[in-house]
Amino acid sequence: MSFIIENIASLKGRIRAAAEFSCRNPNEIKLLLATKTVSATNIITALKTGETLIGENKVQELKEKFEALKVMQHQTHFIGHLQTNKVKEVTKYADCIQSVDRLELAEKLQKRLEFEDRTIDVFIQVNTSYEASKFGVSPENALTFTQQVKQLDRLNIKGFMTIGLFSAETEKVRKCFQLLKKIQLEMLDKDIPVHELSMGMSGDLETAIEEGSTIIRVGTAIFGKRPYPDSYYWNDNKEANPQL
Repeated sequence: MSFIIENIASLKGRIRAAAEFSCRNPNEIKLLLATKTVSATNIITALKTGETLIGENKVQELKEKFEALKVMQHQTHFIGHLQTNKVKEVTKYADCIQSVDRLELAEKLQKRLEFEDRTIDVFIQVNTSYEASKFGVSPENALTFTQQVKQLDRLNIKGFMTIGLFSAETEKVRKCFQLLKKIQLEMLDKDIPVHELSMGMSGDLETAIEEGSTIIRVGTAIFGKRPYPDSYYWNDNKEANPQL
């Protein structure tokens, strides 16, 4: 699968160029391999290049690939919409959950982790594009929600995640990323340590890096086209949602 290796090298070049353009250190920006529908074999090929971070959208895929991927050192982030009845499974297989977007979910995670006597890293998902088709807390409620989650001691808030507007108009997409950066700065002023921003995908990573992203979630530019439109993924409820 040499095309995967070549694609990662090309992508890293894009990240370096965007970082340099923004006067940022490229080492500040992590690449997350978005692996929905990608086989464990292809994921292992990608991990052999030295990448260590993958992201899954569906709990079922997370479970199915877990054993095969144990041969490679890596971290797995859950980046899809998480149903509360899947909490027990996702805490078993994921190292981080990037899609905490409602108090009911946060409280279910807290209870499960109390039972397991451990903690987990989380990101707060914010719907910066205000699209009804997307999940995430509204920007106006981000502060209140983050403060509520901060009270749950089993959840380590690392930062925020958003999905930019699915548009060819760069400046419209940029506004989504600028809004998330603004929210982050407001939280940091209140001593909430949200240092990570997970934003930017195959088509808009340069814009995201310019606006402060620290984690780029990329699937298509590495593994190629998915069997359904790239602008959508299917969650466990079979709902279409913009994603990687």
